[in-house]
Amino acid sequence: MSKRALYIADSLDNARGFQQVLAEQGVDVAAGSTMKLRRLMQPGDDRDLVIFEARGTACAFLEEVESLAEERRCALLLIVDEVSVRDLQLPTLIPCDFVMHGAGNAECSARIRRLLGDSGEHAEINVIKHDNMIINLDTYQVTVAGEPVDFTYLEYALLSFLVRHPKHTFSRDVLLQRVWGFDYYGGSRTVDVHVRRIRSKIGPELAQRLETVRGVGYLWNSD
Repeated sequence: MSKRALYIADSLDNARGFQQVLAEQGVDVAAGSTMKLRRLMQPGDDRDLVIFEARGTACAFLEEVESLAEERRCALLLIVDEVSVRDLQLPTLIPCDFVMHGAGNAECSARIRRLLGDSGEHAEINVIKHDNMIINLDTYQVTVAGEPVDFTYLEYALLSFLVRHPKHTFSRDVLLQRVWGFDYYGGSRTVDVHVRRIRSKIGPELAQRLETVRGVGYLWNSD
């Protein structure tokens, strides 16, 4: 039986990309705006995945979407932007993830496969490869040129977060929230310290990909 998804958005900015990704994976999809939210997520119309574009005025519906997804026990993928990601807290009772607005099809496809629990030919989706670096998201291990790299957990978490969201600049404060957690009360300069350590461990060629955006923060350049 094919998987079923629901795409909720008040714009068509990301719709075409997701339509293509879902079609390639053989996922049946229904779509609608936040104004049709209750009708789209009515009891008895079971869905395996809800994709919600949590941007702009639609953010006001985020809590309701999360609640309905938890009631229906379906996975949730959020589409966010730099504004909404700052205060984002993912639900813990259901499989949930997010992509940045404008994310490429490859990234969206990988996140959808993981949330839908695909196996077999997609068993390697939790392994990320960049040049000669491999990040295993299941075992928290990193190798460069076949050699294991000894990272602390926070160094690994920061690197894997940036690599999983390529070409998007994150401020130090956002990185503290997403990697260190909301209970961290230290200064934001600790991000700079961890970035320097990561660069020194992955080598000069890969270190160039972990770019500093002056006055803003950091990004991983996957090109």
